[in-house]
Amino acid sequence: MNAILVLEDGTCFEGTSAGAAGETVGEVVFNTSMTGYQEVLTDPSYAGQIVTMTCPEIGNYGVGPEDVESRGLQVAGFVMRESSPVASNWRARGTLREYLVRHGIVAIADVDTRALTRRLRTGGVLRGALATGVNDVEALIARARAAPTVEGTDLVRGVTCETAYDWESRPSQGPGAGPEEFVVPPERQAARPLRIAAYDLGMKLNILRRFSAYNCQVRVFPASAPAADLLALEPDGIFLSNGPGDPAAVDYAVTNARAVVASGRPVFGICLGHQVLGLAMGGRTFKLKFGHRGTNHPVQRLATGKVEITSQNHGFAVDPDSLPDDVEVTHLNLYDGTVEGLRHKERPVFCVQYHPEASPGPHDADYLFRLFLDAMEARH
Repeated sequence: MNAILVLEDGTCFEGTSAGAAGETVGEVVFNTSMTGYQEVLTDPSYAGQIVTMTCPEIGNYGVGPEDVESRGLQVAGFVMRESSPVASNWRARGTLREYLVRHGIVAIADVDTRALTRRLRTGGVLRGALATGVNDVEALIARARAAPTVEGTDLVRGVTCETAYDWESRPSQGPGAGPEEFVVPPERQAARPLRIAAYDLGMKLNILRRFSAYNCQVRVFPASAPAADLLALEPDGIFLSNGPGDPAAVDYAVTNARAVVASGRPVFGICLGHQVLGLAMGGRTFKLKFGHRGTNHPVQRLATGKVEITSQNHGFAVDPDSLPDDVEVTHLNLYDGTVEGLRHKERPVFCVQYHPEASPGPHDADYLFRLFLDAMEARH
């Protein structure tokens, strides 16, 4: 079946259907990862986005339950140069196409993804419409232009958990489970099980797996839960997760973040959690031209000068000029100089824009979980 992707500026890309039949709209973005497409598909931070993979062949190792990062597929649509019909992997439980069809994700292949990426890189991300079997291009362009913008839109409510729950690590079964030899060992484990209260802003499962590996017990709360609910547990630390969209649109999360920062307990944030903490500590955020999405982004840790290769997925950043004197920048992106990490000078609060839990991606920054462990144990 034929398929077509159109951008709000009228640019059209014709191809073939590689997933479910239908139509979808969203912000069109690109990801430079060579592998990890199933983790991308199931990452809640991609809610509302049509994701373009820049690697020319996608799907060659199939899909399986070990590589799931949330309750289901999260992307609005999927774009590929070539969709492999073969799943060559002993772990595979099906092909990518079967997976996309089963979960109702509209996808397109045989697209010049290099040209599409250059368009987004030069002009900035654009809204798009992706459809199968449609000949009325003008109507599709109109749908792209009518699609909601990410700026000012609260996407967190659609991906957060409905009720609080205790995370239980299941190393041999369930989503994201895998053989022990595939698990990156922690730098160390807590001497006793540490209790973490976590805000689910669109949390990836591998964050929870990493906390389990470090001997932490996590109770996960909906994004809108009052900070008092988390503090009532008297946790050793509080965590704010990754998630989709505009941090300024989730004012309730910022309000809660101010309360947990003021509590004096150790606080750690990743991705959207980093941006929310930046706002809570007095900063401002802004939308990037085309965002950072991939597993090969160099970040410098300013305290040591060392460079980490990181996994990233975000379209907004914290403005360093807006930060108060008691907040310092700890990490910088070496591509464009944007803020990748913050630390409060007087309170045990720190956060990073990238993904130390990887999945997919390198594990250069896994030490951040150990730093959170250090901060929690220092209170006792």
